[in-house]
Amino acid sequence: MASKWATRFFQMAELVGSWSKDPSTQVGAVITEGNRIVSLGYNGYPHGVSDRADTEDRELKYAKTIHAEENAILFAKRDLKNCEIWVTHFPCPSCAAKIIQTGISVVHCPQQTDDFLSRWADKIKISESMFVEAGVQVHWVKT
Repeated sequence: MASKWATRFFQMAELVGSWSKDPSTQVGAVITEGNRIVSLGYNGYPHGVSDRADTEDRELKYAKTIHAEENAILFAKRDLKNCEIWVTHFPCPSCAAKIIQTGISVVHCPQQTDDFLSRWADKIKISESMFVEAGVQVHWVKT
């Protein structure tokens, strides 16, 4: 894919992530097929659940939050086989499983910060190994 599209899709993921009300982590995801956007998602509470991410304790917030990748998959409402996903943070094992199960073939993600890795390195290793085993390619986006 031409780099102009890669830049656009990653910038779109960053923009969509900024819509999250979570004050600590804003994650965006864009699912594409060729040069077309199929679906968008950001991390947040389900529809109809009061969004208090800024006041609830971290454990409760995590239990209620739908991840950006999950939201993008749910909103697509179509077959995602051979689509690609652009995410602002490397997918957790639960999202990696959903990405694999839907048939998404490529994950585009930036190299993660040292701060992010200090908190999530173990889960990232699980996700990476799942992607390798399932044949899902990971492309590191240069930011």
